[in-house]
Amino acid sequence: MIALYRGLPIWALLAAGLVPQAKAGEGDFFTHLHTDKAMANVTVSPARAGPAEIAIQLETIEEKPLAAKAVAVTLTNARTKAKLKTVEAERRGEDKWLARVKLPAAGRWLLRLDISLSDADKVGIEAPVEIK
Repeated sequence: MIALYRGLPIWALLAAGLVPQAKAGEGDFFTHLHTDKAMANVTVSPARAGPAEIAIQLETIEEKPLAAKAVAVTLTNARTKAKLKTVEAERRGEDKWLARVKLPAAGRWLLRLDISLSDADKVGIEAPVEIK
């Protein structure tokens, strides 16, 4: 039997770099992003319009801590395509980063992480997030 999420096979979501989202805690939004080079566990807290923190934990595809040189976060409104100013995340540990943003409105947003693994190696990953 093939596992489905919103009518799509899980393997198709994984191949596209998307996995189902789940809530982290009351008022938070959690998502897991990955590509063939990097994975990220991301929590938006609180997931509502106004000031929010985006906590990012980076991993290798072997699920080991991934040390990056820099991480930038960009949010784009899925409906209007309005893009917020890109925010450079602050390092909080070998594989942990934190970005502070102001979310202007509720709705579906596209969260993009631009991860600099080295001067020459960069990875971009994105996933939708739901803001209340």
